[in-house]
Amino acid sequence: MSTKSAIEWTESTWNPLTGCTKISPGCQHCYAERMAKRLQAMGQPNYANGFRLTLHEHALAAPLGWKKPQMIFVNSMSDLFHRDVPLDFVLQVFNVMRQAHWHTFQVLTKRSERLLALDDAIDWPTNVWMGVSVERQDYAFRINDLRATHARVRFLSLEPLLGPLPALNLAGIDWVILGGESGPGARPLDPAWVTDVRDQCLSAGVPFFFKQWGGVRKKRAGRLLEGRTWDEMPLSASSAGHLGMRCELVVASRDA
Repeated sequence: MSTKSAIEWTESTWNPLTGCTKISPGCQHCYAERMAKRLQAMGQPNYANGFRLTLHEHALAAPLGWKKPQMIFVNSMSDLFHRDVPLDFVLQVFNVMRQAHWHTFQVLTKRSERLLALDDAIDWPTNVWMGVSVERQDYAFRINDLRATHARVRFLSLEPLLGPLPALNLAGIDWVILGGESGPGARPLDPAWVTDVRDQCLSAGVPFFFKQWGGVRKKRAGRLLEGRTWDEMPLSASSAGHLGMRCELVVASRDA
């Protein structure tokens, strides 16, 4: 249930659960749903249920066997804070992340209300980065929920960005990722939205990572913003040596 990842801001993925349900506009063209159906058709046993929420207890201990330190995206194919995931299972996932202290885990959710509701039950490891997805202004409340947690590193995934996000409150936020939607039916990304968020991050001193313009053919659109890539990471990533040369200090990245 793990694999090397092509996602630009991580190195590997770990999916102790798969499947999800749609809760907001960013879910409309879910890449994980398309992939799950494809894997089900190929007979992959972990996707026998397609995109129906499924817990994989046999995959829980997997990161403990990966000896090389790496950046790991938790649940690229699901959401750990889905309402139907039992609290005990959530805590088991966090316990494994705590034990695998040589890795850095990036947990991402759209379900910020449940994240906040469970915050006091979680003993937050120092090697866990917690993020929320915000695709449009009317979902910016997720940022406040994230900020109220005891997570040691907090980040935003503005993917797929579907509208402008003026006047972001970035207090207590350690990292911002932004990207356009890709694949069939991809909705367009306005460059003005991107540069506005980038400039807000620069003003607030928050590392900014531009993932992609997206589109039906995302590779053709590329990742350049005003002639350069933006691959800034939280400073803790630089000290840990994850992602190699992509983990630049913020100052170095801005001066490039």
